[in-house]
Amino acid sequence: MKHQLLIVSGLFLCILLVGCGQDQFGNISAFDGSSSVSIEDIETEETKEEITDNLRNSNTTEIDMLIGNNFNLVDTAAGENTNSNIYATDKFEVQELASIFQDINQPEEISDYIDNQQILIYPDYFVILKDAEDLNNVVYIEVASDEFVRNNYSPNFLATYFAIRILDDVLDVDDWAKKRRSACQTSGCYGGYTSGQSYNKSGATNSTSRGLGSFRGGGPGSGK
Repeated sequence: MKHQLLIVSGLFLCILLVGCGQDQFGNISAFDGSSSVSIEDIETEETKEEITDNLRNSNTTEIDMLIGNNFNLVDTAAGENTNSNIYATDKFEVQELASIFQDINQPEEISDYIDNQQILIYPDYFVILKDAEDLNNVVYIEVASDEFVRNNYSPNFLATYFAIRILDDVLDVDDWAKKRRSACQTSGCYGGYTSGQSYNKSGATNSTSRGLGSFRGGGPGSGK
């Protein structure tokens, strides 16, 4: 009887250790699967004209606050020390939205519209606009701090939109692209937001903020 109890106890302990091991190593990868954003997360009662008026008549021109106050937060990419917030809209096209932001607050750099994406660089933030792959007529608006971009983004992705010398300058790092490529060889690098694939380099188990269809606000540093 004692022998049987020892066998059962041993099996239980093995199962427990395996379960703990899976939790422990589940966060090693920077990329965690997640559910896709739904249209319900994005829809608002405000019309396109109302949102445009709110943007143009806002009491702030700070790009992170301007976006956070007027668009729904649908996800968060978690870096080691900073987060990148992803908003979404079904009322605008990428180039149309880029033009509005440019009118309100002139960026330091603005890319061409390439591969359904356009990037605006401000003194403290990158704003990455892209057509959603999974939803028709939806644009994702990612607001990432310089620090997040510097420590997480893939130089190969950004080099599609800007010259390397511009990236080195705005990120204030000599040979940033070269150094970052070296880091990318040992750990995953972030190449922009994709619904259903969450970026989590912070080690936190709850890195995403999904389904906040009515939530507004919260800059890229929120939730750290």
